[in-house]
Amino acid sequence: MANPPVEQITKTATKVLTESGDASSAAFQELTKAYQDLAAKNAKNMAAAVQALSSVKNPTEFFELQQKLIKEVVEAAMTDSQRIATLTAAVFTSAFEPVKKQFEAVQKTAQG
Repeated sequence: MANPPVEQITKTATKVLTESGDASSAAFQELTKAYQDLAAKNAKNMAAAVQALSSVKNPTEFFELQQKLIKEVVEAAMTDSQRIATLTAAVFTSAFEPVKKQFEAVQKTAQG
C-alpha cells in the first residue's frame, strides 16, 4: 500500500498539472484565434489597399495614398503586436499559475 503522504503528493501534483494544462490550452486557443483573426484582417486590408491603389488617376495621388496606407499598416502592426504580446504573456501566466500556487502552498506549509 502506498504511503499516505506520497499518495497525497501524487494526487496534488496530478491535479496541479491538469489545471496547468487546461489553463494553458484555453489560453493557447485564444492566442491561436487572435492570430487567425489578424491574418483575416490583414488579408482584407491588403485587398482593399490593392483596390484603392489600382484606382488612382496620377502618380501624385498614388504616392499620397501609398504614404497613407503605409502609416495605417505601421500603426496597426504596433497595436496588433501589443495585443499578441499580451496574449502570449497570458498563455504562460495561466499555464504556470497553478504550479506557482502549489509551490507557494508547499513553502507556507514547510515554514509553518
